Amino acid sequence: MISTNHNDSAKDDKNSDSLSLKSNDNEIPFIDPNSKTENSLYLQMNSKFQNKIRLVYLKPRRMKIYVEPKNILEIANFLKTNIGFDHAESVSGTDYPEDNSIEVVYHLNSYSREEISPIILALSTKTDRDEARLPSLLPIFKSVEYHERETFEMLGVYFEGHPRNERFLLPEDWADIPPLRKDFRIKGR
Repeated sequence: MISTNHNDSAKDDKNSDSLSLKSNDNEIPFIDPNSKTENSLYLQMNSKFQNKIRLVYLKPRRMKIYVEPKNILEIANFLKTNIGFDHAESVSGTDYPEDNSIEVVYHLNSYSREEISPIILALSTKTDRDEARLPSLLPIFKSVEYHERETFEMLGVYFEGHPRNERFLLPEDWADIPPLRKDFRIKGR
């Protein structure tokens, strides 16, 4: 599922400000004190990657980390092989024209580790709107194949290493900008 409104995932959160990726590095992420398993997982990630990941929020059954595009393959592989997040449930994208960026979020879960199976880890990265390119996570998570294709088609993010960055839902003769970009307008309206 692709979201064009950056507040979609935060509608029910009383701490929706913690979802913002726009602020400086001094931002204090929201950490729920009741999230012991989630906190333990984050400490594992942080001990391995330290300044390569940034915690956005941590609460019961949910956590979100931000990584730079150049580090996403390494971190995704670690999350799968060392921690047990072995399945990507979905990929979503949000257009931020005011920042000239597009955020792509992979929602990861575990089938193999029962103790973390209720937890959804949002692995987030951003790319420039004008040169929207990211490494594909297809070699790590086979389930992202169609989600990345949808993100490519609807937001214009090219996934390097993906074998099929091509039309999936739109007509073959689509000649307009990607329809989930915020500057897209339906002709005649």
